[in-house]
Amino acid sequence: MPVPISASSRGSHGKGVGLGLALLSALAFGGSGVAAKPLIEAGLDPLHVVWLRVAGAAVVMLPLAVRHRTLPLRRPALLAGFGLLAVAGVQACYFAALSRIPVGVALLVEYLAPALVLGWVRFVQRRPVTRAAALGVVLAAGGLACVVEVWSGLSFDAFGLLLALGAACCQVGYFVLSDQGSEAGEQAPDPLGVIAYGLLVGALVLTAVARPWSMDWSVLTGSARMNGTTVPAVALLAWIVLVATVVAYITGVLSVRRLSPQVAGVVACLEAVIATVLAWVLLGEHLSAPQIIGGAVVLLGAYIAQSSAPAKGAAEPVAAGGGAERELSARGTAA
Repeated sequence: MPVPISASSRGSHGKGVGLGLALLSALAFGGSGVAAKPLIEAGLDPLHVVWLRVAGAAVVMLPLAVRHRTLPLRRPALLAGFGLLAVAGVQACYFAALSRIPVGVALLVEYLAPALVLGWVRFVQRRPVTRAAALGVVLAAGGLACVVEVWSGLSFDAFGLLLALGAACCQVGYFVLSDQGSEAGEQAPDPLGVIAYGLLVGALVLTAVARPWSMDWSVLTGSARMNGTTVPAVALLAWIVLVATVVAYITGVLSVRRLSPQVAGVVACLEAVIATVLAWVLLGEHLSAPQIIGGAVVLLGAYIAQSSAPAKGAAEPVAAGGGAERELSARGTAA
């Protein structure tokens, strides 16, 4: 019948676009750490770099906030949550971790988030999960133990690792909140409006926390060192604001809307690989063989955990369940 075939074709096309957007988002986000760390080493406080990133992106997205000026009245909780967790929380914890541990390690810890999303599916949404999903979580935890080299008594800064884990928890909010309202069709909140107001909320929160009036602004007029190469500080900041924030958030949220928090989380794991490779090439941050193997296991575990969860619109829950679970899944598909 022509109608089902056409609908299937549109669904496949939408998933392909979603995967492409998720990959582009991972590439954009992956370059944030290698651009931010030289600025931090040049004398900027990590929170000041975060504030510059978020405030700069908020200014760029301000016209979209004006265009969707009724959105705060319709979805205030969504915008506040996105700003606090997906913007301020993720960025502040991640950049603070960068000042204490290598870029690759910070991202690998942060990307325990896909496995944590699985916990959200199981314990908050109360959907069953498979044994493969549980295996993925175990693998991710074991790989993390290799990354931090627990046998050597946590050679990395313990507080830095805790900050990276905080970024992982906040990133769960990013994936979950990015998906909010996507089943509402034309009534769903515009994703660009959500991003614009999320950045504004994040900028306001970070202004109170970072106190940018105490920042050493002269750093931005000079240069920073990237593995021995001199780079204009303002060029690094422009990359962080325009590519690693504006482009990254837009493509990331749009990808979650077309896929699901679980599937988008799988592709987002590539950010850790991208950032680790970039940090190796551009910053000279070499990881040991056990750490590289551990990082691969973290990504494998996150992939297994998330690929065992259903994509948006799946007809069945994660594992065979009772009538209530099937009914919930059916409602989600119909929506």
